[in-house]
Amino acid sequence: MQKTAEIRNQAEEVKALQDTIYVIGGKWKLPIINSICNGNKRFREIERSIPGITTRMLSRELKEMEMNKLIKRTVYPDSPVLVEYESTPYCKTFGNIILAMIEWGKEHKKHITQAD
Repeated sequence: MQKTAEIRNQAEEVKALQDTIYVIGGKWKLPIINSICNGNKRFREIERSIPGITTRMLSRELKEMEMNKLIKRTVYPDSPVLVEYESTPYCKTFGNIILAMIEWGKEHKKHITQAD
C-alpha cells in the first residue's frame, strides 16, 4: 500500500515538473520574463534586450505568456498606439527560481570550463 502511494506521489511530481516546463520552457520565456522584470516594457525594448530573438518569436512568446497570465499587455490608444507589457504578480513568483537558475548557470559554466 505504501509503495502505491509512493509511486502516485512520484507521478504527481513528474506531472508538476511537466506543467512547469510547459509554462516556462523553451529558449525564450525566461529571458523575456527577465527582460520585463528588469524594466523593459515596450516590444522593441524587450526585443533589443534579448540577443538572437526574432520579432516573430517574441510576438508568439508574449501571446503565450499573456495566455498563461505571466504578463499583462496594455494598449494605450494614443497616436501612434502604445503597447506595454508588464509582469503580473503571478509571474513574480518565479523571481527566486530565475535567480537560482542564473546562479546555477554561472556555477555550471565554471564547473565545465575548469581543467580536470
